[in-house]
Amino acid sequence: MSAPASTYYHLSFEPAVRRPLRPLQIIRVTEDTQSPLRAVRLIREGGLVAYPTDTVYGIGCNALNDVAVLRVFEVKRRPRSEPLPVLIGDPADLSERLVAEVSEGARRLIRRFWPGALTLIFRKALWVPAILTAGGEQIAVRLPNHPIPRSLVRAAGVPLVGTSANVHGSAEPVTAQHVAFELGDRVDMILDGGRTRLGRPSTVVDVTVDPPRIVREGAVPRERIEEALA
Repeated sequence: MSAPASTYYHLSFEPAVRRPLRPLQIIRVTEDTQSPLRAVRLIREGGLVAYPTDTVYGIGCNALNDVAVLRVFEVKRRPRSEPLPVLIGDPADLSERLVAEVSEGARRLIRRFWPGALTLIFRKALWVPAILTAGGEQIAVRLPNHPIPRSLVRAAGVPLVGTSANVHGSAEPVTAQHVAFELGDRVDMILDGGRTRLGRPSTVVDVTVDPPRIVREGAVPRERIEEALA
């Protein structure tokens, strides 16, 4: 007896290509511990790691690795025309490796709000990969007030992509469970640090202009930014 023909339901809803699932590594971390060596190794090798910050969960890779950065765009389904922000481990990381200059306005904001929920937009250094900045001349940088991403940067020895660990356009995740549901095994590892403290994205300020301009109001209120710059 011949096999039954495919029904409309099968033709319409079965995936054309079945992607085999792989085990998802989820490691519990606390703010009293350093980033696991396995996570550091993944970053060095071009892998993607989701991690907690003070604001929301981020998805990160070596920000200077073009192939890894491209994977972040693909996993998030983020348009390549939208630049990716970067996290650093210490203020000294704002060297010629990442930014071309640090204005006086930027220095005021750094002294007041770093580490913390403030992202600053600088003119990028010449050797920052074009894919990271969507071909533009600016780069967004933040020093988070959370030991896990900072220790990842220090141990891996590279700046970390610091975009939210979600599909582009959906709600920013504040728990590891949200990340697992949203991205699944498309990331190589999730560091579960519990619910994030602030639960909302960082404030973004463009310091390439004078006076600096607030691009997005987030966890740091506009009034505090204006007060620091007065």
